[in-house]
Order: sequence, then structure tokens, then C-alpha cells
Amino acid sequence: MRAFISLLLVLGVAGCGLFGQKEGSRAGTEGQLPYKAKLSAGEDKRDVQISVSAGPASVDAVRESVRFEATKYCLFKYGSSDADWAIDPATNDWAFSRSGDTLTFSARCAAR
Repeated sequence: MRAFISLLLVLGVAGCGLFGQKEGSRAGTEGQLPYKAKLSAGEDKRDVQISVSAGPASVDAVRESVRFEATKYCLFKYGSSDADWAIDPATNDWAFSRSGDTLTFSARCAAR
């Protein structure tokens, strides 16, 4: 009898997430982001670089696309969405490098 109850509990817990998925329960955006961002982790996996091919666009124009990728990565990898962005001391805004049409930003996941 104990074995049967234990088996039921194990199967019940294992199946908790299979049938209760609600629409919108996965990480995603409410709408289309304006630019496609690509994230790559550094040697220390908390350090990330996010690249966006955005032509002559400004930091403000690509900010949400970049922020979404960093937030998603930090949240799933480290349990917190906080990212510390590299700051340009001249502008006091996010630092970035531009190579042709590509803007590259750096951040570090703040958790752990």
C-alpha cells in the first residue's frame, strides 16, 4: 500500500507541469521587438555581450531588444533578471561599440 501511494505521489509531481501550461506562461514578448538581438556569454558565464544589427539606429531605438535578451538569460541562468550594464562615462548611458551596422553592448548578470 505504501509503495502504491509513493508511486502515485511521484507520478503526480512529475506530471505537474505537463497539463497545467497556460497561454503566456513561457518567457516571451507581448509584441514584436524592433530588432533581433544575439547574446553570447563570456568566459565567466555571467558576463554577456548582446549584438544587434540595427543600421544607424541609436541606443534608445535598440534598448528594449537588447534588454530583453539580457533579462531572459540572467533570469533563466541565475534566477534574477538584474543585469549591470557597462556604462560610457562620457554619456552616462549604456556603453556600446559599433562595427558597421552592428551595435554590441556588454552586461553582467547581477545575481549570485
